[in-house]
Amino acid sequence: MRYGGIILVMLAAVGWGLSGGIGDVLMERDWDPMVISFYRGAVGLFFFILWFLFSSRPEQKPNSRFYLWSALAGLGVAGNFSLYYFSIEASSVAIAATLMYTAPIFVLLLSFVLGLERNTWFKWGCIAGVMFGIILLTGAYNPEDASVGLIGIAAGLGAGLCYTLFIFGFKNAAPMGKPQTALTVAFAAFCLILFALGDRQQMLDVITSEDVLLFVLLGIVGAGISFILYIYGIRFTAPSTAAMVAMVEPVTASLFGLVILGDFLSVIQLGGMAIVLLTVTILSMKQAG
Repeated sequence: MRYGGIILVMLAAVGWGLSGGIGDVLMERDWDPMVISFYRGAVGLFFFILWFLFSSRPEQKPNSRFYLWSALAGLGVAGNFSLYYFSIEASSVAIAATLMYTAPIFVLLLSFVLGLERNTWFKWGCIAGVMFGIILLTGAYNPEDASVGLIGIAAGLGAGLCYTLFIFGFKNAAPMGKPQTALTVAFAAFCLILFALGDRQQMLDVITSEDVLLFVLLGIVGAGISFILYIYGIRFTAPSTAAMVAMVEPVTASLFGLVILGDFLSVIQLGGMAIVLLTVTILSMKQAG
């Protein structure tokens, strides 16, 4: 089952990568990033509810802390999806996906602050390497001719930070209940948050629009199926291997942007992307043991 787990994680990462490209297509058709995020999560919630209802393993009623951690995970994924699409809107799929992939760096910095990680030259070297890669990727070394504005960079990094919050909440909820229950609660909270903050008129317009099937596809590949595949996949995959396979997500997003959307990156930007992806992957594999 080891190779089966790797394939499941890889398929999940491909789904997440494709969701960035599909979201970009929808934004080109004047749909709001938060509305796109809402439907990605809402369709995902439908799948998680079905997974919960058809689960055969009995479960004791979780305590209140389980629901709090799950709701926190929902807050994290709401920020992750929304900021990711805002970053795509301000830059490109490839750049936004790469910036979001920096999430392990935020975990490391938070661990330093909380005293959970010991400072080493290797870890600070990884942080410096990622920062250098981001500078090359975004063109920040030449502010007057930068390819990505401050908003795009901040949104992409914010998406990575929010993903860290999702992982933090989900990991704390997981020991107290089933993953399908945690995801159902998390994405229910997600939908409430984005419904309150998003453009409700656009949300209603989606239902009768010609793009409704594209929204459904986005939710299926970007949340519903992909999260379930990932949960099953990591059960049979070593953490270090999962960290390496996860690099498929930004690579898939970049290929979608290049082939479908015609987003081209310069040689310097490609070098920056490679530095970020390889550094984060090496760090994640070492952290996973």
